[in-house]
Amino acid sequence: MADKYDERKLQKACGVFACVTAEGISEADADVANTICLGLVGLQHRGQESAGIVTNCGNEFYSHKGMGLVSNVFGEVELKKLKGNMGIGHTRYSTAGSSELINCQPFVVDTIYSHIAVAHNGELINAKSVRDKLLRQGMGLSTSSDSEVITQLLTARPPCGEPEGPDWVARIKYLTNQTQCSYSLVIMTKDCVYAVRDPYGNRPLCIGMLKRTCSSYSPQLKRFNSLSDVQSRLHSQDEVLSWIASSESCSFPSIGAVLMYEVNPGEIVQLTPKGPKSLGIIPPAKTDDLPAFCIFEYVYFARADSMFEGQMVYSARQRSGIQLAIEAPVEAEVVSTIPESATPAALGFSLQSGIPYIEVLTKNRYVGRTFIQPSNRLRKLGVNKKFGPLSENFRGKRVVLVDDSIVRGNTIGPIIKLLKQAGAKEYHMRQDHLQ
Repeated sequence: MADKYDERKLQKACGVFACVTAEGISEADADVANTICLGLVGLQHRGQESAGIVTNCGNEFYSHKGMGLVSNVFGEVELKKLKGNMGIGHTRYSTAGSSELINCQPFVVDTIYSHIAVAHNGELINAKSVRDKLLRQGMGLSTSSDSEVITQLLTARPPCGEPEGPDWVARIKYLTNQTQCSYSLVIMTKDCVYAVRDPYGNRPLCIGMLKRTCSSYSPQLKRFNSLSDVQSRLHSQDEVLSWIASSESCSFPSIGAVLMYEVNPGEIVQLTPKGPKSLGIIPPAKTDDLPAFCIFEYVYFARADSMFEGQMVYSARQRSGIQLAIEAPVEAEVVSTIPESATPAALGFSLQSGIPYIEVLTKNRYVGRTFIQPSNRLRKLGVNKKFGPLSENFRGKRVVLVDDSIVRGNTIGPIIKLLKQAGAKEYHMRQDHLQ
């Protein structure tokens, strides 16, 4: 049974990242902490409230977390302290749980066998009931985050027992049985990292490879259907520095990595120095249920150069704009957008309608994404300060403005007022959609 949702908390776009040094590569060559830090910068659009990295040097875990952007949290001093040959990272904005340092991820806890660290993208729809169950069992919880609930469930021994030591696959399956989507996880033990998607595939997760030499092939084209295919296609001259897991493939080019594989819904992928290995797929609770990838990943959350389901996000957005022009045509002199995730859709609308695309708003890039601000007051301030009208481009003209989504409606009113005051003759709103 799903818990009741607060509409204000329909926000799930954190970013998770993991790096595991390949076999035979030194800690210095792999440079795990810096690799993760750069990867998190590539995922900064998914969360701006806090960032954290945990690395692993055998039985020792090293952690640093803080509020703010990745560049504010991590400097040379902090990164030098994060030793080890593997690690995970997280960028956050508050979903379940307040915007406080105590809720920053990754979470690290002790188990009877070793430390584990967990980074989570998503939101459990039955978090309250699971949380109450854990509290009734006498387990203490120190944060308001549903990600801590996931972490604590992973510390519990599975019903089947563990006669031969920790059985992380069984623990992950137990977690899946106790929770309802959504989650993409990176879980670090002392030996490896597990990359996990919930059985509905609600949040994205992909696997990449970082080689010593720059790649001669496109990250958009070098995609495999299975992890066994990845291993079989590697050449002896391909010296792999590390294996990567990430919420989005857009984080790969900045570290010199390439996209190899998209984790399937319900799949558990183990990353070790020898490479990635699929440990099986957990089916949905109801076997006839279909995958439920979040449409907001395509229309808003994701960066345009990421790859989902074998296609670039930019292309999907542009095609939706083409379809929008077919289904909802309008007579106008200008097609434009509210920058900038809807820009591909606006270009598609322009391409199909023949109406020229012209920018009507300029964006202050230092304000941040308004939907990801933690409070309604800050969101409204963000809207007011975020855009300036390019009035010479549309004064006295009919404007069709394409937006990617209307969540709360806080953005639309002030922008319409801005355009009217700057001289737009007419304005027509169109929202792109994907099916």
